[in-house]
Amino acid sequence: MSTSFILAGVQMRPELGDVQGNIEATTRWIREAAAAGAKLVVLPEATAAGYMFRDRDEASAYAQSIEDGETIAVWTSLAHELGVHIAGGFIERDDAGIYNSAVLIGPDGVIGRFHKAHLWNVEQQIYDRNRDGFPVFETPLGRIGIGICYDAWFPETFRSVALQGADLLVLPANWVPVPEQPEDGLVMANMMCMTGAHSNNIYVAGISRVGTERDQEFIGSSVIVDPRGWLLAGPASKDREELVLAEVDLIGSREERFSNPFNQPIDDRRPDLYVGDDRRHS
Repeated sequence: MSTSFILAGVQMRPELGDVQGNIEATTRWIREAAAAGAKLVVLPEATAAGYMFRDRDEASAYAQSIEDGETIAVWTSLAHELGVHIAGGFIERDDAGIYNSAVLIGPDGVIGRFHKAHLWNVEQQIYDRNRDGFPVFETPLGRIGIGICYDAWFPETFRSVALQGADLLVLPANWVPVPEQPEDGLVMANMMCMTGAHSNNIYVAGISRVGTERDQEFIGSSVIVDPRGWLLAGPASKDREELVLAEVDLIGSREERFSNPFNQPIDDRRPDLYVGDDRRHS
């Protein structure tokens, strides 16, 4: 029986503070992705209520819990109705704090969540830090790890999930312009996703947003990358909402991915030679 399926990335424009509007928008996009045959739908970072919060108090006002958050409830209902998996970003509140989070939901309910590990810029004053590492979730589609946006700038993100047997890293993102980025060609985030996929023999779905919030521009450019590091879909546009679709085979590709006699970036590692953080140059 075939284990391949359609993976959909939703490149959209969430509205800051408009939880109901964003619920309606994500619902439309998830339904459109399912109608296109998708079995996994990836939404951008902070899709539930937007991203450019001024401070922790404002972010906290829009934070939701996994257990009773309205957005999570709607996504869970859609996953069950449509028989799909959904990964998307939201601001989370739990007993330990406020987090920039992403949730993974299947037809039977919430599978797991991830707290952004590498907090970017003023996020360090707004959100609490990830203390749980990089979990990998076993699903009928394959083993799925999660990162969020700036996590793609750290090779440890890709390597951490790969060492746990991940087939795919989903990266809900809000990519912004990088200084001196050429107008033509791949953006930096695309190259990070491609390199991470190639260096770890995993699929990567980097799904970003478009639009502007409080003068911050977001550049879309969503991609789906195969385990060799080549683009399966995208880059999407820098300014339009759109679906990014690709056929992937997380489970069926395992034998091929790990039978290359020349390059095995996981098995060929030399941890005995690597410099650890305890030897960081000052």
